[in-house]
Amino acid sequence: MKFSRRRMEEPEINLIPFIDVLLVVLIFLVLTTTYSRFTELQINLPAADADKLRERPGEVVVAVSGDGRYAINRKAVEGRSVELLTAELSAAAAGRADTVVIISADAMAAHQSVVNVLDAARRAGLSRLTFAAQTAGTAPR
Repeated sequence: MKFSRRRMEEPEINLIPFIDVLLVVLIFLVLTTTYSRFTELQINLPAADADKLRERPGEVVVAVSGDGRYAINRKAVEGRSVELLTAELSAAAAGRADTVVIISADAMAAHQSVVNVLDAARRAGLSRLTFAAQTAGTAPR
């Protein structure tokens, strides 16, 4: 008996079927992917081109500093709670429902500080609100 030794062939990887499968998977992923559009809120900020603020008795100016402190008609408010702001706004409005509340917030003030002023004005029954702005050419005071 004579056994012949066969030479072992080197295994090779056939890449063509592999590429075919990958292309089918790629086409499947492209067809089943849903593309969502991210919508952005387009805001056009108004430009303030008005005269200087005149002192009127029917106005209450609430200043909000960058670190969250409040001042009502240039008088500092000791606390930062909504209840304290409500009491101070009610006292400053002197019972007049037509009083205009002008919110003058620092650019670095937290949104929560401004929302606290809005909430305090609502609780005090003051529904006429506006925000102070500066012209583009003036420096902040």
